[in-house]
Amino acid sequence: MRLRVTTLLLFVPLVSLWLVPWPWQWLWLIPSLGLPWLLRWLPGDLAQRFPAWIRWLPEDLVYIGNVLYMNLGHIGSYTSFVDLFEARARANPDGLMVVDTISGLQVSLGEMDRSCCRVARALGAALHGSVGLKEGDVASLFFLGSQGISSLSLWFGLSKLGCQVAWINPHLRGASLLHAVLSARSCILVADPELQEVVEPIFPKLMAQGIRCFYLSSTSPTRGVEPLKDRIEAASSDPVSPQIRAGVTSKSPALFIYTSGTTGLPKPVILTHKRILMIATTMGVCGVRQNDIIYTALPLYHTSALLLGIMGSIQQGCTCVLAPKFSASRFWDDCRKYQVTVIQYVGEVLRYLCNTPERPCDREHKVRMAVGNGLRQEVWRQFLQRFGPIKICEFYGSTEGNVGFINYTGRLGAIGKSSPLLWLLNPFELIQFDTETEKPIRDEKGRCIPVRPGETGLLVSRVTSFSPFLGYLGSREDTEKKLLRDVVRPGDIYFNSGDLMSRDSDGFLYFQDRIGDTFRWKGENVSTREVEGVLASVDFLEEVNVYGVPVPGCEGKVGMAAVQLRTGKEFDGQKLHEFIEKALPAYAAPHFIRIQDSLESTGSFKLTKSRLVREGFDLSATLDPLYVLDRKSRIFQPLTPDLHRAILDGSFQL
Repeated sequence: MRLRVTTLLLFVPLVSLWLVPWPWQWLWLIPSLGLPWLLRWLPGDLAQRFPAWIRWLPEDLVYIGNVLYMNLGHIGSYTSFVDLFEARARANPDGLMVVDTISGLQVSLGEMDRSCCRVARALGAALHGSVGLKEGDVASLFFLGSQGISSLSLWFGLSKLGCQVAWINPHLRGASLLHAVLSARSCILVADPELQEVVEPIFPKLMAQGIRCFYLSSTSPTRGVEPLKDRIEAASSDPVSPQIRAGVTSKSPALFIYTSGTTGLPKPVILTHKRILMIATTMGVCGVRQNDIIYTALPLYHTSALLLGIMGSIQQGCTCVLAPKFSASRFWDDCRKYQVTVIQYVGEVLRYLCNTPERPCDREHKVRMAVGNGLRQEVWRQFLQRFGPIKICEFYGSTEGNVGFINYTGRLGAIGKSSPLLWLLNPFELIQFDTETEKPIRDEKGRCIPVRPGETGLLVSRVTSFSPFLGYLGSREDTEKKLLRDVVRPGDIYFNSGDLMSRDSDGFLYFQDRIGDTFRWKGENVSTREVEGVLASVDFLEEVNVYGVPVPGCEGKVGMAAVQLRTGKEFDGQKLHEFIEKALPAYAAPHFIRIQDSLESTGSFKLTKSRLVREGFDLSATLDPLYVLDRKSRIFQPLTPDLHRAILDGSFQL
């Protein structure tokens, strides 16, 4: 009898959701009536008789109510993210918006708004600017982390004009950098003057495409590249009328963030104003409050720092402390100095912190929450044991993806939680996947096959009007590659995340691996095809096959390349290091080289990787010569048994 009464009490709120005209308002009333504690009164064995979706119903309802409240109540009245920024600046002009840890510069919302108005007036055609940008034009920003506040004023200032902005990774070089600027259809490139040596090699090709280039400086050492700093400082800081961007809607493209995807060169992911506003609510959903101080040492060209860190702090009305570059030795000192209460991370960040020498003051801080992704379970546990009871809010999401999860209950090791109610808002599936053919497994009707709890499957999410997939700018082919059709029923369309996951019986999700030709190292996705294309220009290499291999104690996979030497050529470890250092970002550089007489390929001439990945850099698995990158000696040196043991025990740092 008691079980029936309890079941009835649990189902009444669900029925009310369908009967009340504005049902989501009731999600805030349900927790207040005591439902979150109801099941806690039951004996453990009795509570376990309920299905998982009922046992977790209180937490699920509170979370969904929070998501809807943040999205409908906080951002529903704004057309663009610029509207949100301007509203916050008007309401609290003296509120501290951002702090730079290197320069010590502190900028209020009002000061940032005035600076952005100067940028808009210096660059906008409608505001008598000499550059002549207008609504719909694209500007590329190419900045190091040390120019964080300046690059932010450029972003907001350009957005006041209705311009779209492409944030480019400052580690890109040569062809990759040129492709990034051109693929965004940029009108101008504004670069950090410290990146002069990187800009100059591609400048003639940019100029040939009619792209104007600027340094954010008072003078320019490069003929044809214009200085922009004095022009901005001379401009008026008078408010810019929203009519300048009258044609901008919530569905208008606003921002391009680059991803390596599964293959090829970096691709600009389309982010609309609505998508930016939705991502910005993540901090609020995780529990960040107005009086919090957020610390991020992540780069601004990443979604995490720019949209969760900066836009998230603006949305919540709190302060963001920017560290231009992550430093494990300085991290906690910064947190203490600036009274930080919330930190951002990717998995590697917390591992680096755990690897620093222990200090008596390790727990002397005000940090109460860490928000991020990619945290391994063992690092999670170690971090809490050492630095204290900090709430870990792990989430899952990708820049271009249309699905995301948050571990709102704090289950150790989980990247998020699903439930039947969440599924209604954002339908997704974990389906069987063949890692050899790299295709989903389908049944006799041609439909994809869901995996059972505990099994690993490919995450796919349905494309709907509520959760659209906007794809990549100007690349229908690349966009189409990320879609799966006829997954559950004829005619449906799902986004292929490229991520393998598992789900337990309680609905918690656990990340397993990436598929395809992409691996993750140092918090970055690395395209093997891109690295192969770069290494192919080395004069003593005939053919290159790049893949990622796991290393004990390290997050993700490190790059390894199986290579075939050109006839009559010898391997030159020093020359290869010098080439890679100039041509590739540090995270994309292969750390192991395997020399083979010939590279194995399939019947369709696709290089095979599965066996190479399994063998990794294990000396006992192959007789092929193996080399390892020694950054201190600046050379690829032969991998010896002693070096192999040092890598495994962590005494040789990759």
